Amino acid sequence: MSIEIKVPVLPESVADATIATWHVKVGEQVSRDQNLVDIETDKVVLEVVAPEDGHIGEFLFQEGDTVLGEQVIAKFIAGAVSGQEVTKAQAEAATPAAETSDESNDALSPSVRRLLAEHNVDASKVKGTGVGGRITKEDVEAFVSSASKGASKATAPAAPAVAPLAEGRSEKRVPMTRLRKTIANRLLEAKNSTAMLTTFNEVNMKPIMDIRKQYQDIFEKRHGIRLGFMSFYVKAVTEALKRFPEVNASIDGDDIIYHNYFDISIAVSTPRGLVTPVLRDTDTMSLAEIEKAVRDLALKGRDGKLTVADMTGGNFTVTNGGVFGSLMSTPILNLPQSAILGMHAIKDRPMAVNGQVEILPMMYLALSYDHRIVDGRESVGFLVAIKDFLEDPTRLLLDL
Repeated sequence: MSIEIKVPVLPESVADATIATWHVKVGEQVSRDQNLVDIETDKVVLEVVAPEDGHIGEFLFQEGDTVLGEQVIAKFIAGAVSGQEVTKAQAEAATPAAETSDESNDALSPSVRRLLAEHNVDASKVKGTGVGGRITKEDVEAFVSSASKGASKATAPAAPAVAPLAEGRSEKRVPMTRLRKTIANRLLEAKNSTAMLTTFNEVNMKPIMDIRKQYQDIFEKRHGIRLGFMSFYVKAVTEALKRFPEVNASIDGDDIIYHNYFDISIAVSTPRGLVTPVLRDTDTMSLAEIEKAVRDLALKGRDGKLTVADMTGGNFTVTNGGVFGSLMSTPILNLPQSAILGMHAIKDRPMAVNGQVEILPMMYLALSYDHRIVDGRESVGFLVAIKDFLEDPTRLLLDL
């Protein structure tokens, strides 16, 4: 039985996608739910799995090709396959790279081009084992590994991708990934299409740190997860958004849309770049639920398992540059949201308390906002509310 393998449904905000990597060859036996292909969108990498036990009968698109949502990209044959069942046409589609690897650099997938450039490897010297003799990342890695051991000195690239500038100096050119291009375009759009300002404050983190120290063990035993800072940040932001609805709004043409729900985007660092998956209905979540949800999103981001649904929506963003050591920054808006809160590194600093100097764990807060919709009064008031909630967490429990 022949089955069409299609690109998953893409959200309205994603126009098209790119075939990143085929993980199987024509005629290769696969099991149900085995990953067949990675499809890269502007936001996430989507996995398309085998619908049944069987094999690929025909590829309609190759790595690097642009595809649309629900477009048929391959023909799948359900059922067992033997070596004799692979047709001549299918065998030719899997011809070794020795016969077909003279393809242009544009035919290579973005990840392969990037890897070739990083290691100064000439594509014509690499034997491809992918579909149609295409060069895969594994082929490049194997070539580099072999070359580093001195086994492939005779196949050194004739025209290095890195051109020497002077003695001891060099440069390399690496293609942007689809996600990096999208990030770049969105950041430019945010800078050019909004009246963005940033206001700052600082918060004494000692009360939160004391709570974590006192209840960490009990919390972990009860909920199976450690009590971190992010759950307090999200709770404080949620309560502040209730008090300042302009910060939880967005602009659509000449209209202002006020959201009566609280979906907060969390900046997560992944191997492909910074992404912002969404925590939904944070006003209904406990601290433990927030910690678990943040952990799950971070793991999915690390493993490339974030879905389009994970990334869609969000009314406000929290980004924590402090985990990388950032002391202060001016975060850029995550359109179409009207504001983003930057948290930073917690540092011991001398502070004046009741006429006395005390060493306290202090953290700078930075709120970037769109001045077209959020005025100074709302932005400063919102940030002060965050400060008050974090410095006196009892307010979060008593709704004060």
